[in-house]
Amino acid sequence: MNEPLDVKIDWDRCMGSGNCVFWAPQTFDLSEDGHAVVIDASATDEERLRIAAEGCPVGAISLWRGGVELPAGEES
Repeated sequence: MNEPLDVKIDWDRCMGSGNCVFWAPQTFDLSEDGHAVVIDASATDEERLRIAAEGCPVGAISLWRGGVELPAGEES
């Protein structure tokens, strides 16, 4: 079984578009200052997390497994 994904957000890049919240509302929310935050990475299946990461207009979301960043579009 694969390790669960770790979801990271680069706050310097995040513009608060909300695309991640649209694709994975159980995992992402927007903070009071408009940045995306991870509330529960395990609440969304991996495919939707990948869609959310790829749908970020500024590439602020990265997915990691075992301390290694996964390239965009990589299948597990």
